[in-house]
Amino acid sequence: MMNYTKLQLWERFQKYNTEFPEIDLAIDLSRMHVDDEFFEKMEPRMQKAFAEMDALEAGAIANPDEGRMVGHYWLRDASLAPTPEIRNEIESTYKKIKEFTSKVHTGAISGAGGKFKNYLLIGIGGSALGPQFVAHALGNPRKDKIKPFFFDNTDPDGMHRSLETIGNKLNRTLCIVISKSGGTKETRNGMLVAKAAYEKVGLEFGQHAIAITMASSELEKYAKAGKWLEIFPMWDWVGGRTSELSAVGLLPAALQGIEIDGILEGARKADKLTRVRNVKENPSALITLSWYISGNGNGDKNMVVLPYKDRLELFSKYLQQLIMESLGKSNDKDGKLVNQGISVFGNKGSTDQHSYIQQLRDGRDDFFATFIEVKTDGGEPILTEKESTSGDFLQGFFLGTRSALTEKNRESTTITIGNLNTRTVGILIAIYERSVGYYASLINVNAYNQPGVEAGKKAAETVITIQRKIISFLGANKNQPFTVEEIAKGINQKEDIETIYKICERFLENRNRQIKKAKKKNNYKSQYKMIS
Repeated sequence: MMNYTKLQLWERFQKYNTEFPEIDLAIDLSRMHVDDEFFEKMEPRMQKAFAEMDALEAGAIANPDEGRMVGHYWLRDASLAPTPEIRNEIESTYKKIKEFTSKVHTGAISGAGGKFKNYLLIGIGGSALGPQFVAHALGNPRKDKIKPFFFDNTDPDGMHRSLETIGNKLNRTLCIVISKSGGTKETRNGMLVAKAAYEKVGLEFGQHAIAITMASSELEKYAKAGKWLEIFPMWDWVGGRTSELSAVGLLPAALQGIEIDGILEGARKADKLTRVRNVKENPSALITLSWYISGNGNGDKNMVVLPYKDRLELFSKYLQQLIMESLGKSNDKDGKLVNQGISVFGNKGSTDQHSYIQQLRDGRDDFFATFIEVKTDGGEPILTEKESTSGDFLQGFFLGTRSALTEKNRESTTITIGNLNTRTVGILIAIYERSVGYYASLINVNAYNQPGVEAGKKAAETVITIQRKIISFLGANKNQPFTVEEIAKGINQKEDIETIYKICERFLENRNRQIKKAKKKNNYKSQYKMIS
């Protein structure tokens, strides 16, 4: 494609850069391998994708694996919900978010030490990535009404660091525990670590905690028993990776002081445009087709997301889950083995011009870039060199990097927004959610299940079981040394010797387990024992 002169690129830009003034957004596909013949060829398949999306929004069972509807589009326009009951639930939850937030901000709901100054969000995956992205993109440390903190893993050191940063302000810190099923192990662990920290300083955890979960879940039961401050709903028709515009994302944003009406308004406006059945007038359709042509509909190329705005630094991480969990499937909807998906990487420009841009330009041609340009600089326009501001340099690096990639026949898409605000964040969320849905239709996969994630959880549970068996075995035979092979035989896990070795080695470094090691010349023949 790419061996064009600058004037030829200008001609392509005029033809394949599409502006959407209603949402202050433009999508430039001029540096992708698109042409009119490709759009014409894909027209019937895109019309099928449009029809499938219409059915999804109308309440069809779009996730047959779990027998569920998929309704994240209803969250920003409850009038589209297929039943009055669902519409009322959405509207009442939104009202409840605003009422609760107002009471927190005024101090009508407060902690043991007074008005809440922090929140500690405990979740994982979509229950944390969306809130983190929005908090980073729209927050202002000097103006935030409540400062955000996160437990987004089951790493004890990570949780300890957050608690250390909060310091003696736990009595003014609201815990937001998010788990759809209530059984997510990482979230449960984080909740129990937080609870222990509160109780250690004499605080009643329930007086500082709220839950976001499904009705009748284990978390809901736990929160009710502990007399937590409030419980907000999640629904089976909203997946974690598309839950940012539910209570999962809206409540933390509102507590932080972010104007959530703007996020919802942006998403609604984007949804309206992305329902248009003319491909060239539909931003999500254009994004979808750029993915398809670059990877030959097989995900042959990785997506490298490069936002030229520090506030969008976490957007690529958010997109990783949205795209990879939705599209990374071994089988299509007909049961055929396809091993589909698109790998997503990225951080931010111009930082990465000093790291992996070198490979993008001169290394393997196994990617397409997605540049995100924000026209409004923000900050103070200080001249740093002659007539140039730092924002001028940022644009220079963006345009220069794009040109450098084009010179080496490397594909790129550019998404341009006028300003970064609540509205445009809602727009970005909405257009990418729908792009994922359209692309899934083109490749015939279920975008709304996650069998690989469930397989990983089951494998982790097996390891946890082995850990417990080792502790029980060594505890029952205190001060007696055993090799890993002997332990494997003793706990009836004869094929899991490597796993047992890794577990025992970790136990050694954590003294609370009271495990000691008699080291042999061949380390794998070393013996482990639990001391009295």
